[in-house]
Amino acid sequence: MPNDPVEIAPRIVVDKKVRFGKPVIQGTRVPVELVLGKLAGGMTTEAVMQEYELTREDLLAVLSYASRLVAQEQVRAVPSPVA
Repeated sequence: MPNDPVEIAPRIVVDKKVRFGKPVIQGTRVPVELVLGKLAGGMTTEAVMQEYELTREDLLAVLSYASRLVAQEQVRAVPSPVA
């Protein structure tokens, strides 16, 4: 991975020097997974934006990125153990 931030999705970047190379919102050190976790835990979008100084566009970028990851996921059935 290069030394500079790499945009992996609109407004989402990775940089090995920031948060161990985890995806963050561009121009911040706020990890995508943190924002998703806060929203999933019931925090309002307004509270997340205020707490982490994010914009509505930042939150929408996080949700769009997560949506694309889930859409690419391949689900496979796990065989049940034979008794």
